[in-house]
Amino acid sequence: MRPTIHLSNQDARRLLLYLHGLSFTPSRKLTTPGLLELIAHLGFVQVDSINTLVRAHHMILFARSPTYQPSQLAHLLETERALFENWTHDAAIIPMQFYHYWTLRFERERERLRIRWRQYRRRGFEEQVDQVLSHIRANGPVMARDLGIGQKKGTQGWWDWHPSKTALEYLWRCGDLAITCRDGFQKVYDLADRVIPATARDARPSRDAMVDWACRSALQRLGFATAREIAGFWAAVSAAEAQAWCTHHLDNDVEQVTVECADGTPSRLMFARGDLVALLKDLPHPSTHLRFLSPFDPLIRDRLRTHRMFNFDYRIEVFVPAPQRRYGYYVLPILQGDRLIGRIDMTHRRQAGTLDVLGLWLEPGQRLTTGRQQALDMALERLRQFIGADTVVCASGSLKS
Repeated sequence: MRPTIHLSNQDARRLLLYLHGLSFTPSRKLTTPGLLELIAHLGFVQVDSINTLVRAHHMILFARSPTYQPSQLAHLLETERALFENWTHDAAIIPMQFYHYWTLRFERERERLRIRWRQYRRRGFEEQVDQVLSHIRANGPVMARDLGIGQKKGTQGWWDWHPSKTALEYLWRCGDLAITCRDGFQKVYDLADRVIPATARDARPSRDAMVDWACRSALQRLGFATAREIAGFWAAVSAAEAQAWCTHHLDNDVEQVTVECADGTPSRLMFARGDLVALLKDLPHPSTHLRFLSPFDPLIRDRLRTHRMFNFDYRIEVFVPAPQRRYGYYVLPILQGDRLIGRIDMTHRRQAGTLDVLGLWLEPGQRLTTGRQQALDMALERLRQFIGADTVVCASGSLKS
């Protein structure tokens, strides 16, 4: 067995930024093929319904290239069918080249979701499944609002769907349906046979091939990780399967590393890519380009890992009652260089045409120097143009320590 590699915290951060597409100052216009390559590099892009500023998937891609245009993503999803929507750890946009691995996931989800949703969702959705499929087969794509007329929605808020909506989601999660496009943010469902290319639907990997792909591709994108983190990347294998895979591939495709943490905790023993040493030699120095990260950005998705590597304690507070929030409703981390230097609370007031900065908090030891203020102003201006606001409005006293 080869000796364990030690990874300093600075090198660990630089590696993470590189693997997450955040090392370079964007200098070229992002083409549509380049966008597809970027999403494949990341593995997937999470989708979320919150639209306080801009949808999560758009913000994730914009953080990596200010020339990104949502129309490019729509083209890849709806015209080229180079991407599809389904679930990893949450709803996500995924390269079509990975779809055949989801055929195994669909089999797993069918019974798991039937039992879970029978317990927690409105009863009656199972009786709607065949009716919904028959309706779509005969009449074409539908949205949830096209069905469920006369059905009672529950009393548990937006999560308590009517039975037809639950049936639609169930059939989508099980692979019978696919999202053909979106109307605004509303999903438009159709038969998977009409949306997903046959070459993607017909391939059937073995379970061993699925585990190998899920672990190998996750470790490629994470750089270094525990078995739990590897399993959590796609949410397709168990931590035990990831542990067994890494152990089997040690000294070949996998190395053991100790990683220095930034939060004062002891160095962690983890698994790493087999090409780690060569990769570290060619790592670029992180750009000083200032970026706002979506709360769902892949760099910070695992909050425990974010805290260990960046000493940045972050949570999204949209579900926290307003009087109990420490910062704000929709607060975005600020990345500059290889540090998460602070957080900013912003909202897009569409009727007023303004991008409102409600609060800005810098991390201990970080200062709002003249250069950083200029970088912040430039980042706000880029974001203003991207979301189509007319002006940036900074609330009085928005800078807080």
